[in-house]
Amino acid sequence: MENLRNRRQIVDRKAVIAGLDGIATEHAPDSAGFRAEALQYLKTILAHGRTVVEQRFKEDGDGSVAMRGFTFLTDQVIRCIFDFTVGRIYRLTNPTSGERLSVIAVGGYGRGELAPYSDVDLLFLFPYKQTPWGEQVVEFMLYMLWDLGLKVGHATRSIDDCIRLAKADITIRTSILEMRYITGNRPLERQLRSRFMKEIVEGSGLDFVEAKLAERDERHARLGDSRYLVEPNIKEGKGGLRDLHTLFWIAKYLYRADEVSELVARGVLTAAERRRFLKAEDFLKTVRCQLHLIVDRAEERLTFDVQPELARRLGYKDHAGTLGVERFMKHYYLVAKDVGDLTRIFCAAFEAEQQGRGRFRMPRFRFTKVPVEGLTVDGKRVDMAEKVSLKADPVLMIRLFHFAQSRDLDIHPNALRIIRRNLKLIDNSVRENPEANRMFLEMLTSKKDPETTLRRLSEAGVLGRFVPDFGRVVAQTQHDMYHVYTVDEHTIRAIGVLARIESGVLGEDHPLSNDIIHKVLSRRVLYVAVLLHDIAKGRGGDHSVIGAEVAETLCPRLGLTAAETETVAWLVRYHLVFSHFAFKRDIADPKTVENFVNIVQSPERLRLLLVLTVADIRAVGPKVWNGWKGQLLRELYYVAESVLSGGHAIKGREARIRASKEAFREAMSDWTAEELDRYIARHYDPYWLSLETQAHVRHAHIIRRADRERAPLTLENRSDSFRSITEITLYTADHPGLFARIAGAIAIAGANIVGAKIFTTADGLALDSFLIQNDEGGAFDHPGQLARLSAAIEQTLNGTRRPRQELADRRNSALPSRTRVFTVEPVVLIDNNASLAHTVIEVNGRDRLGLLAELTLAFFDLSLSISSAHIETFGERAVDVFYVKDLFGLKITNQGKLKLIEKRLLTALTGTVEKKKKASPKPAAGKETQAAE
Repeated sequence: MENLRNRRQIVDRKAVIAGLDGIATEHAPDSAGFRAEALQYLKTILAHGRTVVEQRFKEDGDGSVAMRGFTFLTDQVIRCIFDFTVGRIYRLTNPTSGERLSVIAVGGYGRGELAPYSDVDLLFLFPYKQTPWGEQVVEFMLYMLWDLGLKVGHATRSIDDCIRLAKADITIRTSILEMRYITGNRPLERQLRSRFMKEIVEGSGLDFVEAKLAERDERHARLGDSRYLVEPNIKEGKGGLRDLHTLFWIAKYLYRADEVSELVARGVLTAAERRRFLKAEDFLKTVRCQLHLIVDRAEERLTFDVQPELARRLGYKDHAGTLGVERFMKHYYLVAKDVGDLTRIFCAAFEAEQQGRGRFRMPRFRFTKVPVEGLTVDGKRVDMAEKVSLKADPVLMIRLFHFAQSRDLDIHPNALRIIRRNLKLIDNSVRENPEANRMFLEMLTSKKDPETTLRRLSEAGVLGRFVPDFGRVVAQTQHDMYHVYTVDEHTIRAIGVLARIESGVLGEDHPLSNDIIHKVLSRRVLYVAVLLHDIAKGRGGDHSVIGAEVAETLCPRLGLTAAETETVAWLVRYHLVFSHFAFKRDIADPKTVENFVNIVQSPERLRLLLVLTVADIRAVGPKVWNGWKGQLLRELYYVAESVLSGGHAIKGREARIRASKEAFREAMSDWTAEELDRYIARHYDPYWLSLETQAHVRHAHIIRRADRERAPLTLENRSDSFRSITEITLYTADHPGLFARIAGAIAIAGANIVGAKIFTTADGLALDSFLIQNDEGGAFDHPGQLARLSAAIEQTLNGTRRPRQELADRRNSALPSRTRVFTVEPVVLIDNNASLAHTVIEVNGRDRLGLLAELTLAFFDLSLSISSAHIETFGERAVDVFYVKDLFGLKITNQGKLKLIEKRLLTALTGTVEKKKKASPKPAAGKETQAAE
């Protein structure tokens, strides 16, 4: 290996051969004793070499050098084994022409890029068909290599086999393309290389390029089709090493280039682009080597648990407002973006060369003039005109994207190349240019796929230069389990979601948003607000507040009126408010609606805020949105709209109770007046205030049937796939600890509670409703799941199962999760102003199996009754909100009691709840009972 210092310190081949010869003098070469001792000796050699390479890597941090070191070590071990095998064990005194063998490295090993735990891919090459001697040599070598702990992939083929298979299989063709001779018969390797170049490569360049690019596209689609995933695959993902390998293969196939520098001489890359290529390659190789060494195995995903250690080893330190791991990941995304740029540049150069030769398969189009000076159209792509001066007209860079969007054109890679070289020309004069701002706003609000245009602007670096505040969040990541994409990618995807809602494509998923988006007074307010809603992330402080300040400065520059600017700033400032009230508060509580309406203040803001909220949540990740979130948002929207339109959703308590009971009487017309009076009297006022008539009717039928059958426990379920929810209704004798026991039973059955309503009838029966989902955020509706859930609840209530112990055993026996790296500071927030009748307690902490059961047990220990619960999980963070009362059905106002509540819940959050607590007195009759195990 060239450029590898002091190679003999890694492994001294002559010394190793001498050592093996020494062992052979003590044992017959074909004996078991020789093999065992030789194997142990080679293990020592291999371990020593790895230690040297790893120590050097630790000192210099150069992944490219480390890979060459591991490759050299493996080469020498293979050569020693081969030499000894054919020289002593299966020695031929007079070999025939067929008894020749060449050992060739292929794959990453062939490129000389062997990471610490990469596979060692070998080709054993024979001139004709396999011979008994060849079989013995290959078998002995392979078993030695496997016993040394190397992961060896191998193929045993003749030259004819290789040529035949290379014609039919692009993967085999690629492996032969990057083959590298290790040892054995050199003329065989040269003969294969000669025939391969003549019979396979010559004249097939276009086919190969198309196949490799199609292979790349399929790989990208399989792995998420984004280079901005928060747990990227450094090898196979978009912008990873495999994309650089693809360029290397194409260069080698087309230009016979073995080094990137040769592409500069061919005019494919500039010297600056070559430096970017090598810099990206070195960075990715270094990260990959570190990753293998950290996890002590072959691993290509930058999972959350290894990212902090990678950042530490690579020297990224925490700065004010930014973690070292976030700085590291931002660097990774920027490198991945560079890889994408280089891919486009390379493909453009290849295309130009093929067109020059008249061999490109795409239809030939002449460059045509367009009604925009400085631009030309080549087929379906817009390009910069020859000899155009961006220095004289830098706004042309904005104009190009505007024209491309208006005519449904792609951007020619040559234009992107020119723009990247001239990004510094986008300065304050361009940012303040009225035409540039007009065109940018038109692109943002266009009905012609604004997401694609914004992504092109961002990929080219134009968006970050034109809107510097956006440039600050490019590749900005948040080290948590909730956010799937970087901030810039999330924002661009949110614009795409917004556009698809407006066009009706997502009408089935978001019927309300699809309807009201056409009623908003200013489309551009909505689009600008979505663009800016997260623009201040990563600066420290409240990004909503800082983002509103950014909006107040940027919106006038873009051409928005003072009123529009005020609305955009308000939307950015309060873009989390809708989800906060919908997901963390009881919408049936009039105080929730009152507080929400006081913030929103107008129907127009309500419409804008709902659509912004839907686009924001939907763009977080593919599994974040579900029907249950949509239902909660719709419910809050409708009741708030009624109030803002002059309705009386917050009318008096007694009037609401009367109206609820009257609606129930009308719906139950088949019941006698006496039956209705008797049934209504069984429920306390909170029951009539908290549910809709439809739920009251359903409960009435459940209770009547259970009473007639004298069933000790009644469980009913109903699933709604659109809302992505399953509702479990439980009717049984009330007793202390019921909620906690049910919560535990649901947990051991594999379901997740997202909401609960807890009621007790006047005659001491519990009527509880639990809203549950599966782990994917969908309805828990599989028959097997529901059967398991029913059994778990029944067995828990009759005492044959103890969920708390089962959950503890599962946690203790579970394998360490990759999310263990995340820490969530436990917080308990107690609010006596959020509800007229309840104390609202919000609990934030690290999510874990059985957490809700522990929290509800804590409430029971504190003699508090839960009226409703609202459960949310954001990645590793659990955010649970409980509406509670004391034993007497009142809010908790005593400061000593409030401090005790906070202390006890913090103890539950940290998982250190005492195993035995003093029993609490049962709540007074008629109050909703809490639960314990």
